[in-house]
Amino acid sequence: MKIPNLLESFRQFFWDNSEIWIERFSYKEAGPQILLQAFLQRIINGGGQIDREYGLGRTRTDLFIIWRLKDGSFQRVIIELKILRRSLEQTIIDGMTLTWKYADLCGADEAHLIIFDRAVGKPWEEKIFLENRVFEGSEDHPVLFPITIWGM
Repeated sequence: MKIPNLLESFRQFFWDNSEIWIERFSYKEAGPQILLQAFLQRIINGGGQIDREYGLGRTRTDLFIIWRLKDGSFQRVIIELKILRRSLEQTIIDGMTLTWKYADLCGADEAHLIIFDRAVGKPWEEKIFLENRVFEGSEDHPVLFPITIWGM
């Protein structure tokens, strides 16, 4: 399954429909998460599963997708969602650390960090971006793991 293609389609869907739905949720982080899960659910159910708030030890990732490939193996994907509250760079740094932690705990093949910018009046064109970064870990635990970051 090509998760980047699905997320690109979701970004357009979110742009077209988010204003109608997001304000209906009193818990602001739930709105984007539920919309994304509903969008992905139809597709994933055809050959895999999607778990929301999937428990990994004492922590929980926002979305964990397991997709059965044609060869019988499984593709494991972590999708972590953040609402932009502080600076964009700090949100990315904090989000990448958390996303890597979840990816490591479940042996994910790929990981995506989605940052929702809910600033009222900010043009959509300033909210969207796509960036590929590599999480490098720490001195004690060096790793190189790619994480795709989506701005919406």
